[in-house]
Amino acid sequence: MEEGRHLYEVLNLGFAACKMAVAGPAELQGKLDELNNKRVATKYPRIARDYFEHKRKESIEVIKLNGSVELAPLVGLAEVIVDLVESGRTLKENGLVVLDTIADISARMVVNRVSMKMESERINSIIDGISNQLEKR
Repeated sequence: MEEGRHLYEVLNLGFAACKMAVAGPAELQGKLDELNNKRVATKYPRIARDYFEHKRKESIEVIKLNGSVELAPLVGLAEVIVDLVESGRTLKENGLVVLDTIADISARMVVNRVSMKMESERINSIIDGISNQLEKR
């Protein structure tokens, strides 16, 4: 999602489940629309910008960070963050809550579009084999 590559998602592998979420202080719950001039800290600037500009129709300032983006609201660097959330423990430890879910995420098998056209028989055989193994679990 972050790189915007044009790939086919052919199989959900069923592990590494989490979500891409907007998170912030609990007092912003239900009040995200009331914030003017949102500053959003994230490791995923493309996802954040696409979500706010296309889904919410809002202009934002993106602050690209690496490391513990959860600290940005605590130190006044940003009002909210966009990050991957698995259990929510790190958010809770930093006094943050999920304000909105952007996407459900999990490990996926992806295929290059050109390769799928040129090697569809071989690729479909691999997909079927992995799918059968996942069903046996």
